[in-house]
Amino acid sequence: MEHQHQHDHTHMDGGKPTHDHSAMEHSEHQHQGQQGQQKQHGQHDHHGGHHDHHAMMIADFRKRFFVVLVLTFPVMLLSQMIQHWLGINIHFPGDNYLLLLLSSVVFFYGGWPFLKGWWEEMKGWEPGMMTLIGFAITVAYIYSVATVAGLMGMDFFWELTTLILIMLLGHWIEMKSVAGASRELELLVQLMPDDAHLVHGEHIMEVKTATLKEGDVILVKPGEKVAADGKVIEGTTWLNESMLTGESKPVEKQKNDNVIAGSINGNGAIKVAVAHGAANSYLSQVVKLVQDAQQSKSKTQLLADKAARWLTGIAILSGIATFLYWWGSGRELAFAIERMVTVIVICCPHALGLAVPLVIARSTALSARHGLLIKNRTDFENSRNITTIVFDKTGTLTVGRFEVVRFESLQQGVSRDTVLQLAAAIEGSSEHPIATGIISKAKALRLSLPAAANIQAITGKGITGSVDSKQVQVVSPGYATTAFSNAPAVDIQAGETLVYVVVDNAIAGFIALADQVRPESAGAIATLQANHIKTTLLTGDNKVVAESVSKQLGMDSFIAEVLPHQKLDKIKELQQQGEFVAMTGDGINDAPALAQANVGIAIGSGSDIAAETAGIVLVNSNPQDVVNLVLFGKATWRKMMQNLAWATGYNVIALPLAAGVLYKEGILLSPAAGAVLMTVSTVVVAINASLLKVKNGGK
Repeated sequence: MEHQHQHDHTHMDGGKPTHDHSAMEHSEHQHQGQQGQQKQHGQHDHHGGHHDHHAMMIADFRKRFFVVLVLTFPVMLLSQMIQHWLGINIHFPGDNYLLLLLSSVVFFYGGWPFLKGWWEEMKGWEPGMMTLIGFAITVAYIYSVATVAGLMGMDFFWELTTLILIMLLGHWIEMKSVAGASRELELLVQLMPDDAHLVHGEHIMEVKTATLKEGDVILVKPGEKVAADGKVIEGTTWLNESMLTGESKPVEKQKNDNVIAGSINGNGAIKVAVAHGAANSYLSQVVKLVQDAQQSKSKTQLLADKAARWLTGIAILSGIATFLYWWGSGRELAFAIERMVTVIVICCPHALGLAVPLVIARSTALSARHGLLIKNRTDFENSRNITTIVFDKTGTLTVGRFEVVRFESLQQGVSRDTVLQLAAAIEGSSEHPIATGIISKAKALRLSLPAAANIQAITGKGITGSVDSKQVQVVSPGYATTAFSNAPAVDIQAGETLVYVVVDNAIAGFIALADQVRPESAGAIATLQANHIKTTLLTGDNKVVAESVSKQLGMDSFIAEVLPHQKLDKIKELQQQGEFVAMTGDGINDAPALAQANVGIAIGSGSDIAAETAGIVLVNSNPQDVVNLVLFGKATWRKMMQNLAWATGYNVIALPLAAGVLYKEGILLSPAAGAVLMTVSTVVVAINASLLKVKNGGK
């Protein structure tokens, strides 16, 4: 994928927002053709306003449906055909004019959204669903009015009324389904609490979350939602971040740990220093990202739009051809018009128009709730084509931090624990990854750390200091063998880093550390291989470490000792061999390689989301999420294809029936039956989209 395609798709045409609609907007465009409304919502400045507008439209269709429902009964009772079927006879002076009046109310009031939509579509010269419905009901109405005015033939008023009634019901049900498709996004929006407890000296003030700014200190009580991104400055607790990261286990938070707005506090109270205002919070960025992704059109969506336009043309031509065939073969005008209206209604490409947007709306919002942030729809859909995944080792397949794997005493009278204790004491103030690993192991074993003094670094070789009047050094094997003639040889396992602990110029013991492979890594690699996806390890580490990790996980290959700028060349080499490559990296030093890869997957913290060049961002560094992403990409593609197959296949079967191909066998669809079938096809597509789920390691 070219670099420029990695960027946001939502703004083209010289910086103006394009009319890329989310499922809801797509539906509204077809329902009302309200392009003025579209421009308002194109920016998605306020999701709440958009939601209210959609709710108003649902209410409007519901009201029109019930008004038409009430009028349908007298219209049917006054229709000659219905009276004939029921064996009744209702006639009085002017009854045909009353029928005309009631039907006119149904046509102009009930049919108004369709007529208005037709006008809007024709203004933009984009004939679509509203054109078909508007045209069908207008033909039926004008012909029926002509029969009242003296034209020979049977009126169409009861068919017109039932057709509009079912269309209103179908749109009402379907709009409710569409609203449901974006409910996951609503849930994300609702995660942010409205109020926060601002700490002001000794006092605590209740303030609106939106007013918080960088540097404010807030109190988060047990069971409450965290009101802002920030750092814990007091207290310890466990936070449930599952709605934001997909990580089901609560995460422990203590002083200096970062917290995300919207996560749910456990039993402890904490004070948090706010990192930035609500508009720049991780949650706000995620919501914006989801909205942008829902609006951006992928190749599949463009294909479906093209198919819908073709279907509109086919519907109009088929309708006219059907009319000409029946009228030309000597059937009465009413019959020919009824066939034409049924063909046009049944061919409405609504299910086709919604097949992809509904899946997009659901998949992007669901992904965000599982820690998979889709920035580029095409990248996400392309994930089904991946043949090779290149993993950056540190922090993805491995934990990304040094941990003590073994430690031993090499001197009589010095215990194992003492070796670790003394090393941890002098490493106490160091930020070095090895120091961090030693200290965390000592803490895990609950060893008390004695005070250390006179700490100095031995540049490139280790650290020295005094503990309880003993001179203690933690040094590299190279330094130990040159400085101490009696340095015992220790077998270094693949992937290990070794340090010697020296007490009063005698080697007292050693500590071996390694960047531990994540427990989930082996399962993730196995699942990818079961799906015929090759896995390659790409790392700056030495060959011994790379080979060890690669073998341990059963990966297909490894590329070691690669500098950041060489990663891009390695990706290109794989692509030249015909591989469709996905790359996972941390998104900062891996940016060129992520941009070069066919699918760029950044493992990133929330704050970096906006700046990443990757098409997809994984909130957690868990390799299982890479698997979930690929499998969810495939599942999303399958749902799109199922919807497209249903929406087109239904038309292939329904259109000939509507045209009257099986008329001689006694099978004939009325316009109302056509409307029912069209509505059912749309609802099937909506229900199928709603069944899409993210499963851990599943499909």
